[in-house]
Amino acid sequence: MLEKLFKLSENNSNVKTEIVAGFTTFLTMAYIIFVNPSMLSATGMDSGAVFVATCLAAAVGCFIMGLYANYPVALAPGMGLNAFFSYVVVLHMGYSWEVALGAVFLSGVCFTLLSLFKIREWIINSIPLPMRKGIAAGIGLFLALIALKNAGIVVGNPATLVGLGDITALPAALASLAFIATIALAHFRVKGGVMIAILLVTIIGLIMGDVQYAGIVSMPPSVAPTFMQMDIAGALNVGMISIVFAFLFVDLFDTSGTLIAVADKAKLLDKDGNLPRLNRALLADSGASMAGSVLGTSTTTSYIESVAGVAEGGRTGLTAVVVGVLFLLALFFAPLAGMVPAYATAGALLYVAVLMVGGLKSINWDDITEAAPVVIIAIMMPLTFSIANGISIGFIAYAAIKIASGKAKDLSMSVWFLAILFLIKLIFFPG
Repeated sequence: MLEKLFKLSENNSNVKTEIVAGFTTFLTMAYIIFVNPSMLSATGMDSGAVFVATCLAAAVGCFIMGLYANYPVALAPGMGLNAFFSYVVVLHMGYSWEVALGAVFLSGVCFTLLSLFKIREWIINSIPLPMRKGIAAGIGLFLALIALKNAGIVVGNPATLVGLGDITALPAALASLAFIATIALAHFRVKGGVMIAILLVTIIGLIMGDVQYAGIVSMPPSVAPTFMQMDIAGALNVGMISIVFAFLFVDLFDTSGTLIAVADKAKLLDKDGNLPRLNRALLADSGASMAGSVLGTSTTTSYIESVAGVAEGGRTGLTAVVVGVLFLLALFFAPLAGMVPAYATAGALLYVAVLMVGGLKSINWDDITEAAPVVIIAIMMPLTFSIANGISIGFIAYAAIKIASGKAKDLSMSVWFLAILFLIKLIFFPG
């Protein structure tokens, strides 16, 4: 049955290899079951329900990707988009978390339509690579700011906007330890290093009396507080257009980049460098986002950590299915997830930020008309505390700089369209 479903021999793999690959991928991304409830509960969402939604959304996404697209790509609520959901859409802009879930659902519907009508290829191919790299780097810097803020290392300052907090305080010290431990474990290629660092700091917090022991294993909490709570009508408000677009836009490029990277590592690309069954993989991703919003979590997307499983020999969807099963088993560790303090996950956020900013190395820094818009899009996300505003200002700057430099011919139709759309949005619907 497994051979028929996943074509194991055709992909030079076997059941044992795929199971090991699935365990490896899960260990590298399991930190999300601790980080996501911590971040989304800041909006007022029930932490236990978000924990369950996170595990279920990840499992659903992995099962669809494995069984429908047959790729060794795991999915879970995405880092960056969960920060945007919590700290920008809800806490900064003032929308309810129900409306934010509605925006996630609508972005998933749009993603599905773009995949079905093959508009996605046109968008991806016509938007410059530097802008895509700038978006990833901007989200990384945005995550870094949130991590430092959560740890108390960066605090508000009326004279300078931001300043250095009390780095001798326990949260700041333990967040720093979590980050250093994560980097060290990553350097030595320890599987599950991020999760190990989170648990290590949580245990230290427990020993020092800052964390209250709540148990390790129990029956899963109820998902009822967040299940089917998305407010789609509220998300159709004109002021939410840029929010829906931001969820869609970031997920679109993040997913495409991840799929190509994982497929390339697994040698699954065809002779032309294209990904077979790409539309199936994209539909799995968009379907998982819609399912996640129904359950009660932010955008579910493909994880680059899937490369770890591929490195262990994972070549088929059985790897993803194994990851999905492990997420279901993780449902019984809710007390452990509830004990993890924000400063323990700050190290993981900073680590992810480092990885995302690394994409800037491929920018052509000798071409100032390419480099300047990338820097603008990257710094405007954390400085405006908004992924949507960063994307908007970055595209407007890119178009304006190219026109002013006599390089208007470098602008594709999609860039013209997006720059004009974003300009109208900022003029008439700022914020």
